Amino acid sequence: MSASQRLFIGGEWVEPGGGHYEVIDPASEGVVGLAPEASRQQVHDAARAARDAFDTWSRTKPEERAAVLDRAADVMQRDFAAHAELAQAESGATSGTARGMQVAVGVARFRRYARGALEPVEEGLPPQISEAGPMGRAGVTGALAVRQPVGVVTCITSYNNPWANPAGKVAPALAMGNTVVVKPAPQDPLSVYRMAAALEEAGVPPGVVNVVSGREVAVGEAAVDSPDVDMVSFTGSTAVGQRIGEVCGRSMKRQLMELGGKGAAIVLDDADLDSAVAGIGTTYAFYSGQICTAPTRAIVHRSVYDAFVEKLRGYLGFMKVGDPRAQGTVVGPVISGAHRERVESYVELGRKEGATVVAGGERPALEKGFYVAPTLLADCTNDMRVVREEIFGPVVAVVPFDGDEDEAVALANDSEYGLIDYVWSGDVARAFRVARRLRAGGVGVNTIGRNMEAPFGGFKKSGVGRDVGSYALHAYSELQSIVWPG
Repeated sequence: MSASQRLFIGGEWVEPGGGHYEVIDPASEGVVGLAPEASRQQVHDAARAARDAFDTWSRTKPEERAAVLDRAADVMQRDFAAHAELAQAESGATSGTARGMQVAVGVARFRRYARGALEPVEEGLPPQISEAGPMGRAGVTGALAVRQPVGVVTCITSYNNPWANPAGKVAPALAMGNTVVVKPAPQDPLSVYRMAAALEEAGVPPGVVNVVSGREVAVGEAAVDSPDVDMVSFTGSTAVGQRIGEVCGRSMKRQLMELGGKGAAIVLDDADLDSAVAGIGTTYAFYSGQICTAPTRAIVHRSVYDAFVEKLRGYLGFMKVGDPRAQGTVVGPVISGAHRERVESYVELGRKEGATVVAGGERPALEKGFYVAPTLLADCTNDMRVVREEIFGPVVAVVPFDGDEDEAVALANDSEYGLIDYVWSGDVARAFRVARRLRAGGVGVNTIGRNMEAPFGGFKKSGVGRDVGSYALHAYSELQSIVWPG
């Protein structure tokens, strides 16, 4: 890694107009490297480069686009160890997460969309038969629905996964024939430049992929408001997503928004508590709770409530907090000192609201690093802010309920969010019945696992649109109808 990273615009590595800023390792608080701060003009230059490259790239044969994505995956895999080391340094992820959940998933997504570039984009529709009448003679009209690339796509990525998240945007967008401007999260942008370098080595034409970074709000604003941008794909907070949506609305830019979550995990009276605890306990481990799909509010039937809370408290005994590079570490740091203070303030708020702090609630005794103790809040009610608002840290709030599944569903749906919810029950038919009533884009039944071909996205303020699998190819395309006389 170069000590001072440059921007990637129009196939060139360009010195940033705004200088550089330090990327900080959340575990050691040391400097990982210097990231470039783009000027507003440079962001618009990147969008213009993408616009200039679009016509040729969009008409490139699917086989050629697939070959570029496959070669890029080969390059990323070749340098896997170095990429994982950098991702860990930037994000504070544990070794297993940096390797298995970040870089490995990023590579897999490029492989998946190399195949995706070859998926059919045309669908023949039944002919329409028109009888003779005042509008003309009888006839038959044929029709074809064709998926076309949207154009220039701005991809604004999240800090919790600097490989899988950008790969999940860039790879399907390129597979469909779009060109991209990537604006990585300011906390860990260096990995995304590695991705761009791999694509460059793989032979992606100049301007097809551009990467611009910066801490200033103006950088993201320019990536959204550029007149050359046709679509914005964003992963991040609901508040920022709403602001982006307002700007996109002015010029009718297409949007794909994966926003906040407050995953409800319903634990019914017949649930396997060990399974539920193991699933809900992942909130503490994966990305130190910095994941929008986490089951952060457990809605537990009173008959199993005490046993559930005790099992989850015991589960925390396995949650070793510390250096993410050390063997056996389960919970690493959160992304920054400011975010640590935010999470801690929510725990203190929970205390004031009347929640019982069963475990955690105190800062771990570590000399350096932005660590938060995994925290279990019990005796919560749905009107508490710790239950209603996304904390984005290793905190689980438990809400008891006394009635039937109707009450559980009502509590789960009483939220501004609706990304992924969960149901645990020993009766699978019952669990599916409850799942169908949840206002969420996805529901896990007795699992926190995901099917990576299933559509992913949220109801309500958790987002707009769906991606993953072939649905991502659809998200980065527009439908065109072609009709002709039979």
